[in-house]
Amino acid sequence: MKLLINAVKYLLILIITTIVGFSALYWKSDIPLEKLKEKYANSDSKFIEVDGMSVHYRIEGLAQDSIPLVLLHGTGASLHTWDGWVNALKTERKIIRLDLPAYGLTGPNPKSDYSQEFYTSFINDFLTKLGVKQCIISGNSLGGSIAWNYAVKYPEKVSKMILVDAGGYPMKSKSVPIAFQVAGWPLIKNLFKYVTPRSIVQKSLENVYADKSKVTEILIDRYFELSLREGNRQAFIDRMSEFRNKGILNIKTAKIKDLLIPTLIIWGDKDLLIPLEVGEKFHADLPNDTLVVFKNLGHTPMEEDAGKTVAVVREFLKR
Repeated sequence: MKLLINAVKYLLILIITTIVGFSALYWKSDIPLEKLKEKYANSDSKFIEVDGMSVHYRIEGLAQDSIPLVLLHGTGASLHTWDGWVNALKTERKIIRLDLPAYGLTGPNPKSDYSQEFYTSFINDFLTKLGVKQCIISGNSLGGSIAWNYAVKYPEKVSKMILVDAGGYPMKSKSVPIAFQVAGWPLIKNLFKYVTPRSIVQKSLENVYADKSKVTEILIDRYFELSLREGNRQAFIDRMSEFRNKGILNIKTAKIKDLLIPTLIIWGDKDLLIPLEVGEKFHADLPNDTLVVFKNLGHTPMEEDAGKTVAVVREFLKR
């Protein structure tokens, strides 16, 4: 019995020592917002107060375009994920993109609400403040889910829609980024607010890219550093808790069939997080859509291969 007690005691000491050592090695302090602005804001960056948040956004392209293209990024990302599309389209269209609450330079929602209902209302408040009466709305992953929810709630404000590996239907991921997993683990998720190895960000990006060679050091640094904006790590945990508690499905899913607006669905056939089957479900339910599947691209095809994917977008916008 004494040997068992000693063994348990030494095991606990080993576990505690390991946790302390790991924490000391990978402890990361928040990066001040002003320092992040110096690196990740530019001359097109603006900030506007919406629902108690200073929202980072950019308006680029043709100022006289009355129906702008609005771009919504996914979980853990920022408005930078659309750089390739914006560079290709800004001579042809007016484009609005932003850092959603919980991410990028915008940071957390002071109410800690990251439900679909919140994001849908937030986008409406944001666009209303900018004076946008109608738009072409596009989103990837979480952003795609927000896009179609917005179209369901405000159909008169959406002329077209682009869904890129969008969330919406019940599904089973083939592989989940490690950052998503860690943010949901009891006890460990609380450490995640302070102990954030850069390698977790790298592995998570490699999980959503089909071509791992495209996960560059610059890309990893951007995702990693913006995750360290004050409040973003707690917001990420809160967002993943919201997802785990309520899942993807919401009562508006049945209303997807009622969306008559022209819709382009883009999907990477190597998406392991939201598999192609979900894209095919959108294609089956939306009455006025086109589904384009890109081979050898993952969950963020617009970021992984902007040139190939934006060509399809350009044709869709011209129709």
